[in-house]
Amino acid sequence: MTTSARRAGAFALVGTVALAVPYVSSVASTAVATVAGTAPFIAIAVLALYVVDEGPLFELFARPGDRQDGRLYGLAGFALAIAGLALLSFQFGLPVPVFVVAVFVLAYGNVAEQLVRVRTAEVILGTAGFVTGGFLAGTGAGYLAVTLVAGSLSVPTLLFFAASGALLASLLRAVLFARDDPLVVVSVALLLWLFADLAVSVTTTRIAVALGVTVGLGYISYALETASLPGMLTGVLLGLFAIVLGDYGWFAILIAFFGIGGLSTKFRYDEKLERGIAEENEGARGSGNVLANSLTALFALVAGAASPSHIPASPDLFLFAFAGAVAAAMSDTLSSELGGLADNPRLITTLEPVPPGTDGGVTWQGELAGLVGAGIVAGIAALMFDTVGPLGAAVIVAAGIFGMTADSLFGATIEGRYVGNQGVNFLATLVAALVGSAFAVAVGLTTL
Repeated sequence: MTTSARRAGAFALVGTVALAVPYVSSVASTAVATVAGTAPFIAIAVLALYVVDEGPLFELFARPGDRQDGRLYGLAGFALAIAGLALLSFQFGLPVPVFVVAVFVLAYGNVAEQLVRVRTAEVILGTAGFVTGGFLAGTGAGYLAVTLVAGSLSVPTLLFFAASGALLASLLRAVLFARDDPLVVVSVALLLWLFADLAVSVTTTRIAVALGVTVGLGYISYALETASLPGMLTGVLLGLFAIVLGDYGWFAILIAFFGIGGLSTKFRYDEKLERGIAEENEGARGSGNVLANSLTALFALVAGAASPSHIPASPDLFLFAFAGAVAAAMSDTLSSELGGLADNPRLITTLEPVPPGTDGGVTWQGELAGLVGAGIVAGIAALMFDTVGPLGAAVIVAAGIFGMTADSLFGATIEGRYVGNQGVNFLATLVAALVGSAFAVAVGLTTL
């Protein structure tokens, strides 16, 4: 067993102590439970920072940076993060099962990943090991926590929490450093806390379909090299949220963008490379690109799930915001990837000829491709939702065109000066979401 695998196992043992939290919360008063539940982790942090600075125990837990500093900063940060979450659980309402799932997803996901890496250096297999191990450990520990605290969390909902936590933790670990594990476990806990507060209702069929479809399509996108590993994880996570928080219609809209947008990026890639307009990493879109184009839609998706119980607005309002944002992302992607192959682009603000790839440059072919992209999203929305219809489809197309145009205007005016390309993409989808929801209200398709 490698040093990394032994260290992961040691950290997992520390994480296992988190099972004391549901036990003490069920048998002791809040004040006593707070002390009993947080004290072990605070003690571990103190030992890591001030006592254990050499010897076998130090070597077991030490990361490379810890050896240079002579302090187990990684262990201390991990223990303090768990202590902080335990305090949130006892004093501020973080559900105990959510706390346990978050800790076990990271701790045992790391173990599973390292055990896989003992046998193979394939990154995708290591990631699969992390997600699988974290999911199974999170599910088992969460079920035990529900039993101890006599909770009412259903098994399908627990599976959704564990899957969401494992995917988010894996994504964050793919873009962060190992020393950032405290940030990872806190981020997972906060996300799951949000879902618990929304009282997300999940059926066994829904979670089974969601996991099977999103993981399968995610692997296909990675195998076809239309997405990098972080990009694939981001897409799978967003797809899972779309099915569970929305329904299959929301997912169909989102996956159409991922699939068509990814393939359009690979279309005549060598020619784009010669023109200097090709996406980096051989066209495989990373997590930043996926999130920039999907973050507004994700906010609309969560807001739709939170309405009207938590947000006093119609869920249909957020459906049009979601569809408008995705339509803009689709329009902009097709406009850039297909229109970029056309000659004689012109700057949108002055209509002067500019070289291909110039920020804010447009072609009539690109504008037509963008219109088709918005039409595809609108058509799927009209097919999947009775509330959309022909008028709603027109609203979504209009929102997509507004977003695509806003992207070009932002590209010609503020890109490179104040924001980067990903920032422009986010702003364009935000404009489209606002336009889509505003137009839907104006024509009577929904209400505020």
